[in-house]
Amino acid sequence: MARETPLALTRRARRINRVLTETYPDAHCELDFTTPLELLVATVLAAQTTDVRVNTVTPALFARYPDALAYAQADRAELEDLVHATGFFRAKAAAVTGLGQALVDRFDGVVPRRLADLVTLPGVGRKTANVVLGNAFGVPGLTVDTHFGRLVRRFGWTDEEDPVKVEAAVAALLPRAEWTMFSHRVIWHGRRCCDARRPACERCPLTRDCPSAFLGATPGRATGAGPTAARTTGITATTGTAARRSSGARRNSGPPPGV
Repeated sequence: MARETPLALTRRARRINRVLTETYPDAHCELDFTTPLELLVATVLAAQTTDVRVNTVTPALFARYPDALAYAQADRAELEDLVHATGFFRAKAAAVTGLGQALVDRFDGVVPRRLADLVTLPGVGRKTANVVLGNAFGVPGLTVDTHFGRLVRRFGWTDEEDPVKVEAAVAALLPRAEWTMFSHRVIWHGRRCCDARRPACERCPLTRDCPSAFLGATPGRATGAGPTAARTTGITATTGTAARRSSGARRNSGPPPGV
């Protein structure tokens, strides 16, 4: 079967985005926050855990530390106790304290609005920076977390594993204005349908345009529809191996924090 042309890939990517828009009209950032600082801290804490778990910790945390100076001056033991439930609590407490100090020292205690500035902060990588930019400041960005990378490889949009290269590949396929919301839709789809180990292809709205459809079906699922569904895409499933490699990845995987 012929490989997909760049134009055909772009058209297919935009069809997938349209279907995800219809499927998840309420998609949004699932971390609770009211200010850019709260979102920044919550995203740092979300490494190697779930948004749900972070949301159980942040009400008390945000009440105790209302600004960057409060984090900079925080008692380490008390801060570690407050974030303990998120895992890697010592590293996260150190990152949050350093984050507060850096904001005070270099940005007058205010979260910067530029990616180049955000990624200089302790515990902040491109993923975290794009979460903050897109959801606190309205600056479009792609959030390449574990779900995002797994799904776009299953979609056949890229074979890349490196998050920066994944981000660049997806950015070339979609309008910039769509980047933030597309990230939410993909993450929602990964959490609700396209599971790492047991993708629910039999109820997925994307099977027509997904070259990996039914390749990962497990016993007891609608495997009989697999060959037909896979053929309807009309493209070569070049990333099936990459998708299966990523199937064991945990949400928010990677060295915490600094993602």
